[in-house]
Amino acid sequence: MAVTREPVKPKRRNGNGGVLRAVVLVVLGAYFALPLVAMAEFSTRSANGTRSLQSWSGIVTDPDLVAAIWVSVQLALLSSLLVLALLVPTMAWIRLRLPALRRPVEFLCLLPVAIPAIVLVVGMAPLYAWVDYFLGDSPLTLALAYAVLVLPFAYRSLDAGLSAIDLKTLAEAARGLGAGWGTVLLRIVVPNIRTALISAALLSVALVLGEFTIASLLNFDTLQVRVNLIGKRDAGVSIAVSLLCLLFAFALLLLLSSAGSRRRRATAEEG
Repeated sequence: MAVTREPVKPKRRNGNGGVLRAVVLVVLGAYFALPLVAMAEFSTRSANGTRSLQSWSGIVTDPDLVAAIWVSVQLALLSSLLVLALLVPTMAWIRLRLPALRRPVEFLCLLPVAIPAIVLVVGMAPLYAWVDYFLGDSPLTLALAYAVLVLPFAYRSLDAGLSAIDLKTLAEAARGLGAGWGTVLLRIVVPNIRTALISAALLSVALVLGEFTIASLLNFDTLQVRVNLIGKRDAGVSIAVSLLCLLFAFALLLLLSSAGSRRRRATAEEG
């Protein structure tokens, strides 16, 4: 005897839940948007009560500020590349060959997030005396300190990416076909954790562009240090640069979210 099943009725959406989500989104949107609007309003004020873009044009007419922006951009790129070059092969090798070291390495990588920046500076100051001696006093040497600073965030992102794939099976299959470890890393591991790499890089860039304490205490002239100095004589330009940095960070986070969404859709279609 055939068994007939009753059609499954679609679940009704909870109207109260939709209203609650809308309220939460509006409150959070206002919480994040109001400071930005206030900054935009302040940065466009002029002395006679009218609106002007004088503060914004002051960004490009200040050569020291432009130089500081360029230094911070280079530091962001160098720090991202350095931390990725350090973490990706290390984490892949530990997962494949040395799983017993996974927890100790995780602890070491997450440790900087629990240490205040001022304590990091106190520890790094003697080391930077040697860095200045061997590499010079270029502000780009800050990339070494920033690589330590962004280590916890990059580690978490890469760890999530590596956990989402069957790394051991993929590596053994590639090795069985004659691939070397360099080929496994560049052509098997990296393409499969592309979203995690992008996430780690963007988080590193956003963190480096907003860092002030280490650069200031080590006497390097970066974007945030210059913004602090400009704020003492021209608050409008200082606020305009800060707003520009925030918008750039939001754009990076939107890019990160968009890349993650496209990756999830592609994975779902392949599955």
